[in-house]
Amino acid sequence: MGESGSYGEGFGKRLGAQASSYVSRALRKSTIAATELRYDNPSLELSTPPKEEDAFMVGHYLVDCPSYLYWESGRPAPASAIGQGQTIIYDLKRQPTFLLNHGFHTVHYYFSRAALSAISEEAGASPIDELQYKPALATDDPVMRNMSAGLLPFFGRPEEASVLFMDHVMLAIGIHVATRYGGMRLRREGARGGLAPWQEKRAKEMIVSGIGGDISLAAVASECGVSARHFSRAFRQSTGISPHQWLTQRRVETAKRLLAANELNLTQVALACGFADQSHFTRVFVALTGTSPGLWRRNNAI
Repeated sequence: MGESGSYGEGFGKRLGAQASSYVSRALRKSTIAATELRYDNPSLELSTPPKEEDAFMVGHYLVDCPSYLYWESGRPAPASAIGQGQTIIYDLKRQPTFLLNHGFHTVHYYFSRAALSAISEEAGASPIDELQYKPALATDDPVMRNMSAGLLPFFGRPEEASVLFMDHVMLAIGIHVATRYGGMRLRREGARGGLAPWQEKRAKEMIVSGIGGDISLAAVASECGVSARHFSRAFRQSTGISPHQWLTQRRVETAKRLLAANELNLTQVALACGFADQSHFTRVFVALTGTSPGLWRRNNAI
């Protein structure tokens, strides 16, 4: 929960909306968070302003908001509209408020300035002073649209959300925001290699050791002595897939061994391999193998 009321349950309470969220610690000593909000009963009142802080919110609207009335630092912005799939930015230093005259369904991303600075530092770019935007003016951003669509299922089923996957996506969103709205220019890394052999070996050991639970991207990257952003890129270059995809493959391989041994039922196999439940296990297993765990067991049991 964010005490600032700018992400998580605190954000939902401030607006009187239903909220579910994920807070990423992929960046050291800084916060990136995503909050899905559903607001169905317009009160026709002004929203309670957030605590003034050195941070930004990037809101992605999943439904139309045909009449958007917005104030920043107590001054009204021109009346506008936000279309389904559009993105809008708020500077929390300016205490943004808006009229609760419509229901809404959104994903709001919270970036502390420390998080944006950490992203630019890891990229070897100049520090980001501001995100460029015009108050109450929404933009079309296909990257945010696709990223939000990819996260939505996990707000509804958080138990299925791997920390490696969520940290990877949240970091990618942060890099996009810093680049598109903060003017960050990534260094050209050319054909630089992936992880050193010892780094790849240690990373895989750590990921496998957490196969029945979860391990964060930041923890694995730290063990390898690199940033989370560099680790994600280098791991993919070394293996051809993301850390989350590699973990998923190992979980399915472990599941196959347990299924062949025929000592545990499907629910026990699912939990032993780090899946949320049998349903989650079945969906992933079918996606990777083309067959269900039960049928695979019948054809391969020892």
